[in-house]
Amino acid sequence: MTLDVSEALELLRTGTMSIEGRLVDASNTTLYCELSGDGVTAACVYKPIRGERPLWDFPDGTLAEREVAAYVVSYSLGWNVVPPTVLRDGPLGEGMVQLWMDGDETVDLARLIRDDLPPLRRMVLFDSIVNNADRKGGHLIPMVGGHVYGVDHGVSFHQQDKLRTVLWSWAGDALSDDAIDDLSEFRARLEGELDEALSALLTRREVAAVRRRVDRLLTERSYPEPSGDWPAIPWPPF
Repeated sequence: MTLDVSEALELLRTGTMSIEGRLVDASNTTLYCELSGDGVTAACVYKPIRGERPLWDFPDGTLAEREVAAYVVSYSLGWNVVPPTVLRDGPLGEGMVQLWMDGDETVDLARLIRDDLPPLRRMVLFDSIVNNADRKGGHLIPMVGGHVYGVDHGVSFHQQDKLRTVLWSWAGDALSDDAIDDLSEFRARLEGELDEALSALLTRREVAAVRRRVDRLLTERSYPEPSGDWPAIPWPPF
């Protein structure tokens, strides 16, 4: 069954969750679960806060909220970059719960990251806005039909420039008029309800940093380039 966004969010927030397994390759506790409610079922990813490993550069216990903030940004941009994501209680306590996406397993990720595709161009700008410090190739989910989702945004929204990504093919290229329009509309929303939504998940300084990053994109009107102050590519890259 295909759910629209409102249906997916309602199921994520209120559905009964049962743990089916664990994704063992993840650095933090990441559980594959089934959600059910009102005769509807769907798979999801559940990352309980208690399963987060401490990091030297991010406050403890904040990764789940950063994942939800990434969805808030994705939704506000209208780019559908991040699958529907909520913060809720679960079998192991409060955590991030995200709709599971069955990607197209025939797609070669090593080739995908070099393809000139509109979804990847949007992903680059999204990562720049949220300051994603870990855009690995394996964090991309190509779908049948060409859309590409991004997942694993727990190490995002740092105040300092920490952009690390495998998507540098467009570094320095000029932004399209459509991209500039979308960014301009998003920037305007940052002065209203979007500011409130992000401030419930991030610190005020982190939200202010989001504004600065969007302003920089609109001023430079080009795709981001490596800063030289931080490793440009995550390791491992996949």
